[in-house]
Amino acid sequence: MRTRLITFLFMTALFISMAGQGSLRPRGDVNCDWEVTIADMNTLLDSVMGGTKYHSFYTYALDINNDEEISIADINALIDGLLGNELPPMPTFSETLPVLYINTEGHRDIVSKEEYLHADWWLDNMGIDEYESIGSAEAPLGTQIKGRGNSTWLNNGKRPLRLKLDEKQEMLGMPSSRHWVLLANIGDWQGKVSDALPFEIGRRMGMSWNPRQEPVEVVLNGQYMGLYFLTEKIRVAQNRVNITEQDENETDPINVTGGWLLEIDNYYDEPNKITIMDGHQQPIWFTPHSPENPNNAQRNYITQFLNAANTAIFAPNKDDCTWEQYIDVDSLAVFYIIQEIVDNIEAFSGSCYMHKERGENTKLVFGPLWDFGCFYYRGKDEYEFDEFIYENVPSFSTVKWIDEIVKFPHFQERVKFHWNHFYHDVYPLMDDYLDAFVARINQAGFSDFDRWHDWGSDYIALRLNRYGKPHFHKKVSWLNSQWGSEAAMNHATNYDN
Repeated sequence: MRTRLITFLFMTALFISMAGQGSLRPRGDVNCDWEVTIADMNTLLDSVMGGTKYHSFYTYALDINNDEEISIADINALIDGLLGNELPPMPTFSETLPVLYINTEGHRDIVSKEEYLHADWWLDNMGIDEYESIGSAEAPLGTQIKGRGNSTWLNNGKRPLRLKLDEKQEMLGMPSSRHWVLLANIGDWQGKVSDALPFEIGRRMGMSWNPRQEPVEVVLNGQYMGLYFLTEKIRVAQNRVNITEQDENETDPINVTGGWLLEIDNYYDEPNKITIMDGHQQPIWFTPHSPENPNNAQRNYITQFLNAANTAIFAPNKDDCTWEQYIDVDSLAVFYIIQEIVDNIEAFSGSCYMHKERGENTKLVFGPLWDFGCFYYRGKDEYEFDEFIYENVPSFSTVKWIDEIVKFPHFQERVKFHWNHFYHDVYPLMDDYLDAFVARINQAGFSDFDRWHDWGSDYIALRLNRYGKPHFHKKVSWLNSQWGSEAAMNHATNYDN
């Protein structure tokens, strides 16, 4: 090591910088200034001495040999490069998906979920006819960008991001908006369909709106960041959750009845959360997303409404359907079925959205769907998947309301009705959908794995067929043994009436 460093210092005068070409940074550009110089070696030496590990976007530039650790081996690799030897290859995009380029102002690292950075962006369709390019390296567009997520933000290098474009844009065939998210889907090792599958089922079962998403590869500040899913952000808007948008200063008793966009959350420290106690004397935390900062009049209204619904849900007489005055039973039945189908680990405890239109007699409608992570292995015997989501709850989670609502005979009837629509009309089409979706992203999965050994997924199609599909089909088969019936099937033939 010492001999190599001495050699390097004597050779400094012979150094010729390796300038970055195109839109990707050169390997060894530790300082992120688009060239490789002795300054990069100084920064790398400081980082190795300081014990820097591979946990952020910035430190990827330090990992010269791409082993997900910052060490002496990276110093040796950079010396080789500076002395004219070939550096390890830089992971790069697969050229099978559109590429989204983002350059933050000053190439600053994205380290906050609260503070936006200004950035330029453009989208290259990579010659794929069904998509249109937007902007270019010579004529980029503007956006604000910051981090998002909870555990996905804290626990890994490949992090989800939020975009607020300077101007509305149609993106990859999705309706125009300023508000988008880039989901990393790091926990999904069963085929990268954990969101795509339930979103598609929800659309085919008639949910009013679920986020659309399109796979892209992302280059951030010249560094290839891998496979992401450009996804519509959940918000009140005409092309998204299409309800009346309520002004945060509203106090009129009629107007504060809606619209509301709420989320049952499992984070007690959300600043504007609304808390009620369920019939088990356990807290239910609701995060308001619209209005985001409710005033006293708004908070009092929705708290009273939620408490009234809660009291009705925990009524001892399960033939008393008063709770249906507050909650739309059919939207809940469909929402619940989808949670069961994909064995959602956070079902009815987190990312559980609902909305309410303005009006004294309007109800909470469950949806849109969001954030499914990965299948949870529920079963009395390993890999049997023969338990309901409220029967087998992970130790770090809870379920809210649904374990009580399933006791109502009328709700059970509506579940069976909608189940048979799914089983006979939607389910037979899902294998083709899954195969087509994964065929689009399979090659990008290898590039993603080259970039993120710990957080990527190679062989995506193989993983889908070996793990994702069998789990999906086995859970559907078991649910059908619980809910399927000839009588319900006959009702399902009149589903649209």
